[in-house]
Amino acid sequence: MKKSLWIWLPIIAALLIGTVVFAKTTAKNGMAKGQVLNYNLALDPESLDPAKSVSIEEFRVEYASFEGLATFGEGDVPRPGVAEKWQITPDGKTYTFYLRKNAKWSNGDPVTARDFEYAWKRLLNPSTASPNASTLFYLKNAEDYNNGKIKDADQVGVKAKDNYTLVVTLSAPCSYFLGLTINPALYPVNRKTVEAGPDKWAGNPETYIGNGPFKMTHWTHHEKLEFVPNPYYWNKSRVKLQKLVFYAIEEQSTALTMFDTDQIDLSDELPQPELPRLTAAGLVKYSPSIGTYYYMLNTKKPPLNDPRVRKALALAIDRSQIVKYITKGGEKPALGFVPYGIPDANAKGVFRQVGGSCYADNEVAQAKKLLAEAGYSDIKKFPALEILYNTSETHKQIAEVIQQMWHDKLGINTTLVNQESKVFLQSRSQGNFQIARSSWIGDYVDPMTFLDIWAAGDNNNYTNWTNGQYDKLIDTAKTTMNSKIRYQAMHNAEKLLMDQMPIIPIYFYTRPYIIKPWVKGVRYSAVGLVDFSGVIIHAH
Repeated sequence: MKKSLWIWLPIIAALLIGTVVFAKTTAKNGMAKGQVLNYNLALDPESLDPAKSVSIEEFRVEYASFEGLATFGEGDVPRPGVAEKWQITPDGKTYTFYLRKNAKWSNGDPVTARDFEYAWKRLLNPSTASPNASTLFYLKNAEDYNNGKIKDADQVGVKAKDNYTLVVTLSAPCSYFLGLTINPALYPVNRKTVEAGPDKWAGNPETYIGNGPFKMTHWTHHEKLEFVPNPYYWNKSRVKLQKLVFYAIEEQSTALTMFDTDQIDLSDELPQPELPRLTAAGLVKYSPSIGTYYYMLNTKKPPLNDPRVRKALALAIDRSQIVKYITKGGEKPALGFVPYGIPDANAKGVFRQVGGSCYADNEVAQAKKLLAEAGYSDIKKFPALEILYNTSETHKQIAEVIQQMWHDKLGINTTLVNQESKVFLQSRSQGNFQIARSSWIGDYVDPMTFLDIWAAGDNNNYTNWTNGQYDKLIDTAKTTMNSKIRYQAMHNAEKLLMDQMPIIPIYFYTRPYIIKPWVKGVRYSAVGLVDFSGVIIHAH
């Protein structure tokens, strides 16, 4: 359900009053006396439990609330977080992390290596049913524990040697494992709090105990989440904000109205037709991004159980028109699933450029040929399709233009179904869809973050597609010590994925965002996380 502007008018009015006060009250150093950042998250989180959250928006709230062993530094290079240092054995299979003794939870309890061991084993525990469990399958015995082959969690390769030493044992070397420790799925959780309310702790500000720079004070569902600095954060001197507000405004036009009237300082969601105006005003910036916007197909539901039909639908889309006339943010048509910005073997070249295009854009003749081979030479016999998308003007526009393309080029009729984000995520995860909008932002800077999610058993794969050959290629890429063999396996896996087409890539993301000139110090990572800990609000 869309939110009308009138729902937000009382909030806008109240904030207008606050803005006037802050604009007139400044500190001697040019900073606004009211250090408040209003950021549009654009949805109400379904879950803020690191083991259960799935959206980049949820991850952003968690990055403000928690801290992992490492955080992202310049160029997304991992830098010390809760772990002040680490050691890696020559064979690349054992990591020893040494934790800061002054790291604390927002309730004052010390953060220990046992908190990480508990959180990681909880993530892998089959009873948790975490969609993020595969993030830890690199650990020794982790996958077998998650799928029930091993019952003893102590056989998993993570162990607190003492309160401040965590030893991690991998099943095979993983060059990007440090980058994985930045992922919210691997954050520690406060065992006492979690076990007191397993299904409720992450939805209540009083029990949402984190170890990051901010702590939650209020959560008004479908409206906003409010945070203040965590007084026990080990690096609290870095935090200058007095308050951080995440708004849950899904309607882009409403969010833009609040931005134009100085009620929102920062937003990643903006109506694309307004991009030229906002750019000319100097209010648009671009963050690094490795992400793909795509459609997910339920391969159990005819006629999408036929790869020829899936491929035909993909070939009939003119992606260049979508990025030129709808998104307008410098996005590139996706003719593969792995985006630009990820290096190839030995950092020689870019994976996407080395792999080239996996298929052609707007190849209507080939699409019709595939449909005929699938038994639809008479397109009137082809059943109507349904596209499911979550509330967003851009998602709606893209769905409408693809609906039109399939009708005009192939004669296929399509119904569009819009759902509020929380309902949409449930529908998609439960398989209650035929074609569903989706996106994937890399968890780390490596092609594997885009490829292993389509292997059998991954909890992010809602397509019902499995392929034994694909699984073998992924396994080879994960276990080989030879970089050339590893990358060739990933290129072959992507080509197979794009030949079977359980997903239809549409474009590769850029990340335009709008930001007020008085906001300084916001840092974005290539995987979509946002660091608010160093933000300063200047007088305005």
